[in-house]
Amino acid sequence: MQLKLWDDTTYTIMKFPAHVEIPTSFHEILGFKSIAYTKDECSIIVPTNTLPTEQALSVDNNWFIIQIAGELDFSLVGILTQLANPLAENQISIFALSTYNTDYLLIKNKDKDKAIHVLKNCGHTF
Repeated sequence: MQLKLWDDTTYTIMKFPAHVEIPTSFHEILGFKSIAYTKDECSIIVPTNTLPTEQALSVDNNWFIIQIAGELDFSLVGILTQLANPLAENQISIFALSTYNTDYLLIKNKDKDKAIHVLKNCGHTF
Protein backbone atom coordinates (compact mmCIF):
# COMPACT_ATOMS: atom_id res chain seq x y z
CA MET A 1 0.00 0.00 0.00
CA GLN A 2 1.01 3.57 -0.56
CA LEU A 3 1.21 5.38 2.79
CA LYS A 4 1.65 9.05 3.59
CA LEU A 5 3.43 10.43 6.63
CA TRP A 6 1.73 13.59 7.81
CA ASP A 7 3.82 16.62 8.65
CA ASP A 8 5.93 16.83 11.80
CA THR A 9 2.94 17.97 13.84
CA THR A 10 2.47 16.15 17.14
CA TYR A 11 -1.11 15.16 17.96
CA THR A 12 -3.02 14.69 21.18
CA ILE A 13 -5.88 12.26 21.80
CA MET A 14 -8.33 13.41 24.47
CA LYS A 15 -11.31 11.79 26.14
CA PHE A 16 -14.17 13.96 27.39
CA PRO A 17 -17.52 13.22 29.03
CA ALA A 18 -20.17 12.14 26.51
CA HIS A 19 -22.21 15.30 27.00
CA VAL A 20 -19.39 17.82 26.41
CA GLU A 21 -19.99 20.42 23.73
CA ILE A 22 -17.48 20.85 20.93
CA PRO A 23 -15.13 23.66 21.96
CA THR A 24 -15.56 26.64 19.64
CA SER A 25 -11.81 26.75 19.03
CA PHE A 26 -12.02 23.24 17.51
CA HIS A 27 -13.50 24.76 14.35
CA GLU A 28 -10.55 27.15 14.00
CA ILE A 29 -7.93 24.38 13.95
CA LEU A 30 -6.41 23.88 10.52
CA GLY A 31 -5.29 20.52 9.22
CA PHE A 32 -6.10 17.15 10.73
CA LYS A 33 -8.63 17.03 13.55
CA SER A 34 -11.27 14.54 14.55
CA ILE A 35 -14.16 14.29 16.94
CA ALA A 36 -16.32 11.28 17.76
CA TYR A 37 -19.20 10.96 20.17
CA THR A 38 -20.65 7.78 21.65
CA LYS A 39 -23.08 7.32 24.52
CA ASP A 40 -20.06 6.81 26.79
CA GLU A 41 -17.53 9.42 25.68
CA CYS A 42 -16.34 12.12 23.33
CA SER A 43 -12.94 11.53 21.72
CA ILE A 44 -11.06 14.41 20.16
CA ILE A 45 -7.82 14.32 18.18
CA VAL A 46 -6.06 17.62 17.49
CA PRO A 47 -2.57 19.03 17.09
CA THR A 48 -1.03 19.29 20.55
CA ASN A 49 -1.74 22.49 22.49
CA THR A 50 -4.60 23.64 20.24
CA LEU A 51 -7.48 22.92 22.65
CA PRO A 52 -7.92 23.49 26.37
CA THR A 53 -7.81 20.25 28.37
CA GLU A 54 -9.47 21.31 31.65
CA GLN A 55 -12.62 19.24 31.01
CA ALA A 56 -10.73 16.26 29.61
CA LEU A 57 -10.99 12.98 31.48
CA SER A 58 -7.79 11.77 29.82
CA VAL A 59 -5.10 13.35 27.65
CA ASP A 60 -2.49 11.39 25.69
CA ASN A 61 0.18 13.36 23.82
CA ASN A 62 2.95 12.61 21.33
CA TRP A 63 1.25 10.89 18.39
CA PHE A 64 2.05 11.14 14.68
CA ILE A 65 -0.15 10.19 11.72
CA ILE A 66 0.20 7.75 8.84
CA GLN A 67 -2.48 7.99 6.17
CA ILE A 68 -3.36 5.35 3.60
CA ALA A 69 -2.99 7.29 0.36
CA GLY A 70 -5.94 7.57 -2.01
CA GLU A 71 -9.60 6.77 -1.57
CA LEU A 72 -10.57 3.31 -0.37
CA ASP A 73 -13.65 1.56 -1.68
CA PHE A 74 -15.98 0.22 1.01
CA SER A 75 -15.81 -3.25 -0.56
CA LEU A 76 -12.11 -3.61 0.29
CA VAL A 77 -11.40 -5.89 3.22
CA GLY A 78 -8.37 -6.34 5.45
CA ILE A 79 -6.80 -2.95 4.79
CA LEU A 80 -6.13 -2.09 8.42
CA THR A 81 -5.11 -5.67 9.15
CA GLN A 82 -2.24 -5.40 6.67
CA LEU A 83 -0.86 -2.52 8.72
CA ALA A 84 -1.99 -3.37 12.25
CA ASN A 85 -0.78 -6.97 12.36
CA PRO A 86 2.91 -6.34 11.57
CA LEU A 87 2.93 -3.37 13.92
CA ALA A 88 1.38 -5.44 16.72
CA GLU A 89 3.89 -8.23 16.09
CA ASN A 90 6.58 -5.61 16.75
CA GLN A 91 4.94 -4.30 19.93
CA ILE A 92 3.80 -1.04 18.29
CA SER A 93 0.43 0.19 19.48
CA ILE A 94 -1.90 2.09 17.14
CA PHE A 95 -4.98 4.27 17.34
CA ALA A 96 -6.89 3.64 14.10
CA LEU A 97 -9.30 6.13 12.61
CA SER A 98 -11.40 5.88 9.48
CA THR A 99 -13.05 8.56 7.40
CA TYR A 100 -15.28 8.21 4.37
CA ASN A 101 -12.26 8.30 2.04
CA THR A 102 -9.50 6.44 3.84
CA ASP A 103 -7.91 5.19 7.05
CA TYR A 104 -5.38 6.77 9.39
CA LEU A 105 -3.06 5.31 11.99
CA LEU A 106 -1.91 7.33 14.95
CA ILE A 107 1.30 5.95 16.43
CA LYS A 108 3.36 7.22 19.34
CA ASN A 109 6.32 9.36 18.27
CA LYS A 110 8.68 7.13 20.26
CA ASP A 111 7.82 4.31 17.82
CA LYS A 112 8.01 6.38 14.61
CA ASP A 113 11.26 5.06 13.14
CA LYS A 114 10.48 1.48 14.09
CA ALA A 115 6.94 1.67 12.66
CA ILE A 116 8.15 3.07 9.34
CA HIS A 117 10.84 0.37 9.16
CA VAL A 118 8.32 -2.41 9.91
CA LEU A 119 5.82 -1.17 7.33
CA LYS A 120 8.50 -0.73 4.64
CA ASN A 121 9.73 -4.27 5.32
CA CYS A 122 6.18 -5.49 4.65
CA GLY A 123 6.29 -3.89 1.20
CA HIS A 124 4.40 -0.67 1.96
CA THR A 125 5.78 2.53 0.51
CA PHE A 126 5.84 6.12 1.76
